[in-house]
Amino acid sequence: MSTDDTAPAPASDDVKRKFKEALEKKNARPREGEAHLNGDSAIHASRGPASVKREFRRKSG
Repeated sequence: MSTDDTAPAPASDDVKRKFKEALEKKNARPREGEAHLNGDSAIHASRGPASVKREFRRKSG
């Protein structure tokens, strides 16, 4: 905050400045958590093995 004799900035400029400072503070912190560098998914096959043939039975009764 300066002690200039100029007119105070509008409220929107003050809000923008505060948001920008908060964003810079957030981006300055080191990232935490997993980096997911391996890129491996928990799902490896969306369907069962192709060697097993499905068996269809009619409903009796």
